[in-house]
Amino acid sequence: MGNMIPQFPDIDRDWLKRAKRRYAASFVGGEFDRIPVDPMMLSHATVACGYTIRDFYERPELGAHCLAYAQEMYDLLPVTKYYFAHPWLPELGVRLRYMDKTAPVPSNIVVRSAEDVDDLHIPDLKEIENGYTYKRLTGASKYIKEKLPDMFIPLAYCPEPVGSAAELCGIEEFLMWTETERGLVKKLIDVYVETAITGAEALAKAYGSALISTGSVLENSDTMSPETIKDISPPALEKLVKGCLTKGAGPQVFYHFCGNRALDHELYVNELVITPLTIIQMGYFDREPFPAALMKEKFGMRATIMPSVDTKLFVLPSQKAVYDQAREQLINGRDSRMGCILGTCCEVPPNSYPANIRALVKAAEDHGRYGSW
Repeated sequence: MGNMIPQFPDIDRDWLKRAKRRYAASFVGGEFDRIPVDPMMLSHATVACGYTIRDFYERPELGAHCLAYAQEMYDLLPVTKYYFAHPWLPELGVRLRYMDKTAPVPSNIVVRSAEDVDDLHIPDLKEIENGYTYKRLTGASKYIKEKLPDMFIPLAYCPEPVGSAAELCGIEEFLMWTETERGLVKKLIDVYVETAITGAEALAKAYGSALISTGSVLENSDTMSPETIKDISPPALEKLVKGCLTKGAGPQVFYHFCGNRALDHELYVNELVITPLTIIQMGYFDREPFPAALMKEKFGMRATIMPSVDTKLFVLPSQKAVYDQAREQLINGRDSRMGCILGTCCEVPPNSYPANIRALVKAAEDHGRYGSW
């Protein structure tokens, strides 16, 4: 078949209308049938449609259409958000290697010394528009806009600034520098942030206001002290989101906080840039999913919250465990003032059992229906 896109059935118009009303209720108020469900799906969509993990990343148009089809199949969201691994890093010299079982991985180290940091070139708008990431993301966006216009949403994908900066020198070196060369760490983060802001500007220029997707993954309660996180992470997120908004992206913002957040979630309560269309997701509290009640208490007065279910469950025959955990999170978070979306602690694994995703949705049907509490 090569690079040809297979023929999918048309998206059901009645389903799309219902899904849009359901999704909108999470932000603009009012009630519809139930709480929306978003398992943060990437390459599971291609696997569920009979393709591979590698296909999702190597063939953005195919990946985008599989995503759209999977959203309807599982009764999830009315939008197609195609995320490409490590955006804006190739523009800074990182070479990506495609993998059969995972997302692409960096295959080289760009920064080995302080001098290398100073020599990094931050690409301008024209260089971004001619670069690897922009062409990949706009390829998927152009396809969605043409083939699936009612599911198109412009996306300014600027993932975690700290972890992305770490890829420039290698994770191990970066973690050491956070203790011994904090100034270099901040320089690396600034380089990535400036590059990602220009990327968001290019995407906003092409498609208008765009969803800003960012967050924190590398820096969490298992990898860094709260003092270190406070010094590097909230300031980077603030600069990134403010910069993206200034350049025309937004107003919707999605913050994904992966990993253990037991000791550092408080650092973000008053530091995040919050718009009227902001979603906040937290991964874990120690080894358990971050409690919906705590998320509601800390963030629910200002943003839509996304309480989540442990992603490890999705690769096991654990439909009852998924359902029970989702039920508990829904009961404790469904009445959050600014809205609630049921999610997963991180990307739903590519080889998840469809029955587990169905259990997630069934919990929302049973315990996330407006008027039932």
